[in-house]
Parts: sequence; structure tokens; C-alpha cells
Amino acid sequence: MTTMVLPIGLADVERAAARLRGVANRTPVVTSRSVDRRVGVGTRVFFKCENLQRGGAFKFRGAYNRLAALTPDERARGVVAFSSGNHAQGVALAARELGVPATIVMPTDAPASKVAATRAYGAEIVTYDRLTEDREAIARAVATERGLVLVPPYDHPLIMAGQGTAALELLEEVGPLDLLLAPLGGGGLLSGCATAARGLAPDIRLIGVETELSNDWEQSLRVGERVRISPPPTIADGMRTQQPGELTFPVVQALVEAVLTVSEDEVKEAVRWLLLRMKLLVEPTGAVPVALLLSGRLGDLTDRRVGVILSGGNVDPDVLCEILA
Repeated sequence: MTTMVLPIGLADVERAAARLRGVANRTPVVTSRSVDRRVGVGTRVFFKCENLQRGGAFKFRGAYNRLAALTPDERARGVVAFSSGNHAQGVALAARELGVPATIVMPTDAPASKVAATRAYGAEIVTYDRLTEDREAIARAVATERGLVLVPPYDHPLIMAGQGTAALELLEEVGPLDLLLAPLGGGGLLSGCATAARGLAPDIRLIGVETELSNDWEQSLRVGERVRISPPPTIADGMRTQQPGELTFPVVQALVEAVLTVSEDEVKEAVRWLLLRMKLLVEPTGAVPVALLLSGRLGDLTDRRVGVILSGGNVDPDVLCEILA
């Protein structure tokens, strides 16, 4: 365990869990004998189905945890967020639940289904060009101009703690795990889950997974500082971040064993496997850790208990059709 002072601890995740109780779905944990046999002799794999979370992804956890902490004045003024989709939906839904006006900055190439869902939750949408414009700068400008509270997608202690409740629930339900896998975009989910898991089980192995095209974390951890990459053209739209978060990076650096990558084709295979064999609709980002699990590159997992966070299910219909075809 690290002695570094990190942005959040287990107590923060537990407080978030209390705040989310009765609001967020306690998503189911499912298993598959086919996956167990494919991965290793005596292996048990437990899938935490955040694709069945409110808003279709884990992002609702962190968004609600952050918005619930707003002062009455801040709630009246409203919030602004920037996101390609799942954080947008999470903030919009949490804002609707709490009666808070929400504005979301989204790229013009965001999945149409995510844009439609965000608008349906009552949020105002401001668009930008992901290749030429800075989404955070636009959101900060809107916040300053309108007096709104900025709600970042991952780089905030309350966001991170809220996301960590997914791992907290998983461990409460299935007991000790030898290994936990989670997808990695900005790092809010992995940093929160790592905090919860390490707090409950100091010896657990933690691995983050990203695509080869969105390997800003792999590069950053290799050199020991945050590396910025060009906008990655990955099918996993939740991993189109360009740089690890300022707050999430030290948590992952301190608590996570490794960050590994998978190919675009492996992600597509995992989406197909989850849908056709397990009857779970999971978006490409959520299927990334499954792609690594099915690849066999994790080594000998004989008699191991493995947890996998399926982060979301908001796949664009056109993308799904392409994957299945």
C-alpha cells in the first residue's frame, strides 16, 4: 500500500454509497460457465453489470454524488459538464432528479443515441468539434459566462468516490477477489474502484484496460507523468480522452498493478461474445476488459476469482450493427 496522500479514501466511497442508496441501481452481478471454462480451470468470473445502471452506465453514480453536494445557491444556478456521452447522460439524469438545470458540452461526432438520451433528460446541449476545439475550455467559458458549476467527467473527488461504489457493491456481494479488471478512459472509474478494492482487500490485483489506439495511460505510466495524445479514433468512444486526469493519475499510479491494451478487433469480438453468448448488451468501452480477459494475455488464472466492471451499455445502434455484421 502507498503512503502517498491520495485524493480519496475508502471512507469517501462508503459515504458516496450511503448517498446513492435507493437512488442508483444496485446493478446485478452475473456469471458465465462458458467464460469460466475459457479463462482457466477452476476460474470464477463475476461481471458487475453497470450497463444496467440508470442512464445506462456507471457515470450516474459519480454525477449524482457530485450534484447532491451542491449548495442551494449552486443548485439554483445550474451545472455544466463536458462529455462524449455517458457522463453527459449521468449528469443530465442526476440534474433532473435533483431539480438542477444542466448544460452539456458534447462533440459533434458523439453517438446519436447518447445525444438524444441526454437531451431527453432535459439538458441543454452545446456542441463542439472534437478535432479542433477544447471541450474543457468551452465548458469553463460557459460556466464563467452563466455562473454555472463545472462538473468534470472524472477529475473530482466526489466523482471518483461515486464511481468507486461499483467495486464496493461487487465485493460486498461476491466476497474476496484475486483480480479486478476495469476499463480506463479518464480514470474516474478505475481510481474509485481501486480505492474501494484496496481498502477492503489490500492484496487484490488491479488492472486497467484501454485500447491500443487510446493508450495515453500506458504511455503515461511508462514515463511517470501524464502524456497527452491526439484524439484517438477508437471504437470505444468512452476512451477518446487524450490525457489521464490530474487527480486520477496518482491514484492509478499508486494502487493499480498495470494498464494493458487490446485491439479494436478484440473489442468487437468481446461485444459480440457478451451479446450472443451472455445476452448482455455492452458498449465497446465496457467490453474492453472482457476483450483482455478473453485474449488469454493475463496468464494463468487457474482457480482465481476475477471481477470485471462492465461500465455501460449505451452503444450506438449503427456501431452495434457494424460489429455484429
